[in-house]
Amino acid sequence: MELTVRQMDAEEFQRQRQEVLGQWETGKDVNFEEAVAYHKGLPKSKIFAEKLAEGKEKGITFAQPRAGVALITEHIELLRCLQDEGGADFLPTTIDSYTRQNRYTEAQSGIEESRTIGRSMLNGFPAVNHGVAACRQVAESVQVPVQVRHGTPDARLLAEITIAGGFTDFEGGGISYNIPYSKDVSIESTIKYWQYVDRLIGLYEEQGVKINREPFGPLTGTLVPPAISHAVAVIEGILAVAQGVRSLTLGYGQCGNLIQDVAALHTLPVLAEEYMEKLGYPKAMITTVFHQWMGGFPQDEAKAFGVISWGAATAALGKATKVIVKTPHEALGIPTKEANAAGIRATKQVLSMLKDQTLPMTEELALEEQMILAETRTILDRVLSLGEGDIAVGTVRAFQAGVIDVPFAPSRFNAGKILPARDTTGAVRMLDFGNLPFDETIKDFHRERIAQRGRDEGRDPSFQMVIDDIYAIGKGMLVGRPR
Repeated sequence: MELTVRQMDAEEFQRQRQEVLGQWETGKDVNFEEAVAYHKGLPKSKIFAEKLAEGKEKGITFAQPRAGVALITEHIELLRCLQDEGGADFLPTTIDSYTRQNRYTEAQSGIEESRTIGRSMLNGFPAVNHGVAACRQVAESVQVPVQVRHGTPDARLLAEITIAGGFTDFEGGGISYNIPYSKDVSIESTIKYWQYVDRLIGLYEEQGVKINREPFGPLTGTLVPPAISHAVAVIEGILAVAQGVRSLTLGYGQCGNLIQDVAALHTLPVLAEEYMEKLGYPKAMITTVFHQWMGGFPQDEAKAFGVISWGAATAALGKATKVIVKTPHEALGIPTKEANAAGIRATKQVLSMLKDQTLPMTEELALEEQMILAETRTILDRVLSLGEGDIAVGTVRAFQAGVIDVPFAPSRFNAGKILPARDTTGAVRMLDFGNLPFDETIKDFHRERIAQRGRDEGRDPSFQMVIDDIYAIGKGMLVGRPR
């Protein structure tokens, strides 16, 4: 299949579909027409897009955790705890690592081992192995909409089974579920895989079934400048809409500086709508999701709650439609369901307290918004230029040229030349621009902010600042100051 942003033709989709549904035995249980009828029978309260639209209209910020275990009964018990004890507005089904790599035989072994030992031996729910009926059992067991969360470069079979299984939201994208997660998978291949996923959701949409799509905003979750994550989010949004998706939640991962994070949340939907209109795509419903701090956490639970609450405050003040909640066990490994529920309750307390408050438009906030808009537009315009108007082709070429460059990513298809660091207020800036296509005005802004930090700390800006910043929050700070 030739790489292009254009909608996948029906013949190519059906050719792939035959192959995809044959990848594991549960694929035979997928029946598109029957799945459409099933979705049309769902109450409005179980449909992600409907609830998101309501939240957007009313200015509500919803809370959603991450969670998933190997066995069906235990997974349902976990989700019900997060719903009943945590008060989650949306629920996840986080997929295990074997399924993310399409290693279904090993996932099956993990299921069997979990049954034998009596506890989950997988770090998520192996939805492909469990199949359509089990997914419906999960979705029907709770009162709120359920989303598939994973990290899968090739999620075609996972999408077929979980959407037929009654989940009404599917996370990920051809860039965001490749570059931060994989070493040797090409961007061209994952864009094509995800065009299949988006076309599948487009086909459901054409039948009157709303499935929300959520590109993964935080990327590597480590000092990712807003312009980089925004550019990826807008590209993945355009690629989805081109295949017929009409409900999108675009994501952003907390950097830690309140002004910068609120500016990022304000500008993300503006940029998405701007470029979709510019390229002539139909209007989609666009909402936002804010991810609480994705980097290292303090091991002390009280301090971890401090980090969680700061993320909740930022989501509320930035008017995100949804916030993805962390747990007080973040530094220790997979949390207990009780700890997970506690993270949701702490988040919802802050969201409730701040729901009627906004951050006033100050000179600094206006400047941050201006810089994020300018930087992101510079990247997106160069992507379109490289692709001669085709954003799929342009994306592959942009990664090759380092025009898009995700910091600290494992992928060999990512240049890895940029180096971010915090300025003296904790906002993420560029220490090394790599091949980003920024003009001198933008570069001077970053250089001066980094230089000011150097003056404040009595040291020359260097890679040591980056190292200090990566470990800072785990040590109780935002900016990695020398001791």
